[in-house]
Amino acid sequence: MTQEPRYRRIAEELRHAITEHAYGPGGKLPSEGALAGQYEVSRGTIRQALMLLRQDGLVTSRRGTRRVVLDDAPVQDFAQMQSFARWARSIGETPEGRVVGQGWHPADPNEQRHLRIDADARVLHVMRLRLLSGRPAMLERTVYPELAGTIVENLASDTVSVTEFLESAGIFVADAEHTIDLVLAAPEDAELLGCAPGDPLLRERRRSTDPAGVPLEWSEDRYVPGSVAFVVHNSLASTPMTRQHMVPGNSGS
Repeated sequence: MTQEPRYRRIAEELRHAITEHAYGPGGKLPSEGALAGQYEVSRGTIRQALMLLRQDGLVTSRRGTRRVVLDDAPVQDFAQMQSFARWARSIGETPEGRVVGQGWHPADPNEQRHLRIDADARVLHVMRLRLLSGRPAMLERTVYPELAGTIVENLASDTVSVTEFLESAGIFVADAEHTIDLVLAAPEDAELLGCAPGDPLLRERRRSTDPAGVPLEWSEDRYVPGSVAFVVHNSLASTPMTRQHMVPGNSGS
């Protein structure tokens, strides 16, 4: 019988201690060196164990510091998914936003398909870092067609809610389609979100449309572990979500 790797046993012991509130939300785990001494293993073994805890969303992933135990992930139901700012306020957090990149580009075939626009159309790309009470929580990459883009491009870089601003301009979202999966953090994600490259991130891709069914945005949001959870309600009268098979190597973009 193959013996379970040491780092997995260490991760399980730490996971049990965390779930039993031995450290408490916001508490710090011992340093890598202290844990290595406690378990009489190398720091590399401890890092492997901590990686498993990061993947479970139990601890932070900042390198060079002691890992911090995360609170239970705030739950975001589907009725609040359209507006990050409204959801943040509903759970007692202060929403913040900062544009880190913006520009007009010719629409690529994928954007043409999702936004139902012509091949020669241009779109506005906006990358925005979202924070919960000062903590990086999500990196949002949104593509806007001409109508919404000409409004969004003039917003202040620290505008808290794009949705609320569009509503003030008479543009309302009536429907949205969401696809949720897991991706690994790219170097750009890691730098802005304060995680390590390769860390797992919850990804939500969303197409929003107005009351006439015209697409207003195509967005990809990447959340740091422990920052959000999604709840789906199903009933005999309503089935708002479908399960799809993901072919290996196919991102489903």
